[in-house]
Amino acid sequence: MSAGWRTLLLRIGDRCPEYGGSADHKEHIETCYGVLCREYEHSKDAMFEIGLINLENEDFAKGIVDTTHANLQDALHNENRDRIRILLRFLCGLMCSKVVLPNSIIETFEALLSSAATILDEETGNPSWQPRADFYVYCILASLPWGGSELFEQVPDEFERVLVGIQSYISIRRHFDDIAFSVFETDEGNSPNKKDFIEDLWERIQVLSRNGWKVKSVPKPHLLFEAQLVAGVSHRFSPISCPPPTVSQSSSEIVKGQEMHEADLKYPQRLRRLHIFPTNKAEVIRKECAFYLVSLPVPFRYEYLMAETIFSQLLLLPNPPFRPIYYTLVIIDLCKALPGAFPSVVVGAVHALFDRISNMDMECRTRLILWFSHHLSNFQFIWPWQEWAYVKDLPKWAPQRVFVQEVLEREIRLSYFDKIKQSIEDAVELEELLPPKAGPNFRYHSDEGKESTDGHRLSKELVGMVRGRKTQGDIISWVDGQIIPVNGAKFALDVVSQTLLDIGSKSFTHLITVLERYGQIISKLCPNEEMQLLLMDEVSAYWKNSTQMIAIAIDRMMGYRQISNLAIVKWVFSPANVDQFHVSDRPWEILRNAVSKTYNRIFDLRKEIQTLRKGLQAAKVASEKAARELEEAKSIIEIVDGQPVPSENPVRLRRLQVRADKTKAEEVTTEESLEAKEALLARGLEESKELLRLLFKSFVEVLTERLPPISADGDVPNLRAGDPNVNSAARDPEATTMEIDNENGADNDSQLNGQNKKIGHNVGELEQWCLCTLGYLKSFSRQYATEIWSHIAMLDQEIFVGNIHPLIRKAAFSGLCRPTSEGSHL
Repeated sequence: MSAGWRTLLLRIGDRCPEYGGSADHKEHIETCYGVLCREYEHSKDAMFEIGLINLENEDFAKGIVDTTHANLQDALHNENRDRIRILLRFLCGLMCSKVVLPNSIIETFEALLSSAATILDEETGNPSWQPRADFYVYCILASLPWGGSELFEQVPDEFERVLVGIQSYISIRRHFDDIAFSVFETDEGNSPNKKDFIEDLWERIQVLSRNGWKVKSVPKPHLLFEAQLVAGVSHRFSPISCPPPTVSQSSSEIVKGQEMHEADLKYPQRLRRLHIFPTNKAEVIRKECAFYLVSLPVPFRYEYLMAETIFSQLLLLPNPPFRPIYYTLVIIDLCKALPGAFPSVVVGAVHALFDRISNMDMECRTRLILWFSHHLSNFQFIWPWQEWAYVKDLPKWAPQRVFVQEVLEREIRLSYFDKIKQSIEDAVELEELLPPKAGPNFRYHSDEGKESTDGHRLSKELVGMVRGRKTQGDIISWVDGQIIPVNGAKFALDVVSQTLLDIGSKSFTHLITVLERYGQIISKLCPNEEMQLLLMDEVSAYWKNSTQMIAIAIDRMMGYRQISNLAIVKWVFSPANVDQFHVSDRPWEILRNAVSKTYNRIFDLRKEIQTLRKGLQAAKVASEKAARELEEAKSIIEIVDGQPVPSENPVRLRRLQVRADKTKAEEVTTEESLEAKEALLARGLEESKELLRLLFKSFVEVLTERLPPISADGDVPNLRAGDPNVNSAARDPEATTMEIDNENGADNDSQLNGQNKKIGHNVGELEQWCLCTLGYLKSFSRQYATEIWSHIAMLDQEIFVGNIHPLIRKAAFSGLCRPTSEGSHL
């Protein structure tokens, strides 16, 4: 296929130069069809679905049908979700173009329904794999907007049988409660009447059915050629076979939980996941993605739907389909492509999310902060801050106040203090939320008016040694001989760490260079967790005005193994940091970095081991081949003067010997590398186990100390009930609102997209602290669910035992999608 033909195909329906600026679908298809026919004359293996080809070449169309069947069968057995979904939609397109018989589509749907029902059967299936069954039904429902009308017209009885089968399936399936993956944490998540993603889609399909299967957003180009297409021969699509259900190996609750987690990873069930970004679109072509979004061939305004869809993917839990930066760039491109429409929609979306920030999941809140600060940095940090000026009067722990505070802090990282201060000059009240102007807080700074102490003298001497290019061994000897015997190890750590941090304070590069060059000194002074905790205290004291530098310094120290991940967890859960859990992201950023780096190491090691195993196998094959060739050459002999001698050329024998020795050495080297990596992986897995134990133990301890007790009647406290004695501030009642078309039938009580709303905050400080900490407990459980499930037995025996508070259990278990009987209000 030529690139030009593919371009014509992709641009059907667009007003573009390839079609001379015309927007006529029929003209586009005829042009594309002509080019395709010319291509087909030179390329007999070309594949493309269009009913017009079927009119002239039935064998070609039959080949397309057979290839589609093979691809769908392969996708089912390889569990390629996107390919299954797209191929079913493609089949509906073939049927609409009279290429595939409608009865074949019905047979395919019924095969998927039958497999879904079998999975739910306790005896012949495995209900833990309900996500796969739900996905099969989802694919059927998702294809009906493209083919439901034709199926209803051509095979109404059979189509009704499929719909009845779907209704029967929904009646026997387990309702999926996705509260752990909800962007907003409200009591609605506990309501048994809340629809999950299959129930919601089924309800919408029923509405579509009552409306005659008319969908404005789904193009029907085949209707323009219906008179010609009816003359074609429709082909039968062979029956498909679905993979058999995975039989459970045990009836234990832990094994079932692990199976459910594995199934949910392969077939995620999310009401909020809207697949508008094809997974084969790499991040490098995000401009093409923005182009397609701008030029969707639909007859209605869709800016609001587009914004909501993009934000739904950006905030998708546990992870968005692409890296968050992808959505940041797409939104920026859309704002530039639609300057008169999309920026105002983004403003409305931000206001809508900001108004509900109190109920937003902690992970989503962090993503929103990172996106928003980055987004503003691309538009001169312009924002109507005066509309949020009221947050200054909210309590320091109020989520809206913390959100604005964290956004301003992130903006400073992307710019500089004075620039950000200038950007909020219309809301001078918010200057109070700016962090202190970044700068070091060096304890031993030389000052003529300041009394010189031993610390000042020793620090100055250390600076001289560094500038004099003294080796690490010389400096370690100086510390052991001059500081520790007189002042002790803690004082030595104080002087050395403060001085080295000051030497590396000019930039990130300076800091990293100092930590690399003098890392042995730090490691020598911090042989245990107690000293590592003191080291982090020193880092925090030196960079007390810069959260970014604290996070970078501790992260690099962990990378150079000067600080352990266990020490970081203990430091984050120290009293001074625990008191900041609800008013600052600083401790959580450091904790996220530590846990992420731990599991990234394991991931990298597993990847390297997999590569080494393949390399070892190839090295063994090469070594055996070289040895065999050498032996074969040596075995060829001839008789000379009555004596057997090798007949092979001695030069070739030496070359074969060298090759055999080299390949054997490569095999040994690869095997030694593999053993070393496997040892590191075993060590890393043990470290990760200890990390999880300490992490959950720390969460349980601090939460147990602060959570309100259960009432005498056994009622779990409602942390969101609010404290009427807490002062709250309301937004200006005359704040502007966005006008939105009410064409989707929004409830009168629901908040419009971007509508400003009077917001106060009457949750007490203790309750807000508990909500934040429980939110992060759920976030960590959800983010690292796979790793946690592998150690769940240990956690059940050591952590989740005794009279653990129901709110702690619920937060941890909901992140794992693990059932818990306690009811509660988070």
